[in-house]
Amino acid sequence: MFILYIKAFHIISVIAWMAGVLYLPRLFVYHTESKVGSTQSETLKVMERRLLRAIITPAMIATWFFGLILAFTLVNWADSGWFHVKLVLVVILSGFTGFLSRWTREFAQDRNSHTQRFYRIANEVPTLLMIAIVILAVVKPF
Repeated sequence: MFILYIKAFHIISVIAWMAGVLYLPRLFVYHTESKVGSTQSETLKVMERRLLRAIITPAMIATWFFGLILAFTLVNWADSGWFHVKLVLVVILSGFTGFLSRWTREFAQDRNSHTQRFYRIANEVPTLLMIAIVILAVVKPF
């Protein structure tokens, strides 16, 4: 029964993490459109910071925590090629989250150097990673 709670909390934290990493680049798109120092720009800075600190980072940490518990209790590491690939993709998603953090700091300091198009493309990265991770976890193709 304990492991079912761990699975549930893992899924909940993944959902929260993904919600954040899918929404934050969209805020960046809006932020690039706003004038530096404007009310809109200052509001977006607060929204971006709060989203990163209150949702994305804690959810990412919880995802790793619960996921590692599951990995050590349920996964036969030697025979699970799908798990190795999934783990690499989760590391990449974590790195992407680091870029989100850096871009949030750049906006906070009014030093954004990227275009709307850049953030629109960046917004697709977590979607593609999520699709691959879910397929690997559910289908376990190899």
